[in-house]
Amino acid sequence: MAFKPEGYNSASPYLLVEGAQATVDFLKAVFDAQPLRMVPGEHGRLRHAEVRIDDTVVMLADAIDGWPAVDAHVHVYVADVDAAWSRAMQAGGTVVQAPAQKDDGDKRGGVRDPGGTTWWISQQVGGD
Repeated sequence: MAFKPEGYNSASPYLLVEGAQATVDFLKAVFDAQPLRMVPGEHGRLRHAEVRIDDTVVMLADAIDGWPAVDAHVHVYVADVDAAWSRAMQAGGTVVQAPAQKDDGDKRGGVRDPGGTTWWISQQVGGD
């Protein structure tokens, strides 16, 4: 038996959020995230969830007593930063920083999802 599920990366962010299902819905709308495992908890909350964004598995769960929501930042490369940004706004994201050309050759912007995670949406467009 392999040490990890087939197709999973070795390191994955694990997000503790308020409203995990809203975060899953946001990720599906913005990044075409594919749901993997979903383990329901009490009162309609998610005890554990996994989604695939391109080549990466993101894990998340609703905050519960003893495990509070934690602010997090996740960087995601996409093929079209402007299209992903538009989807993020339509999906209820809050602007952290509008997409702009950066000194590192990326065009990048930040958006906070309904669960409180900040997603840095980026596309390599030139430079070093």
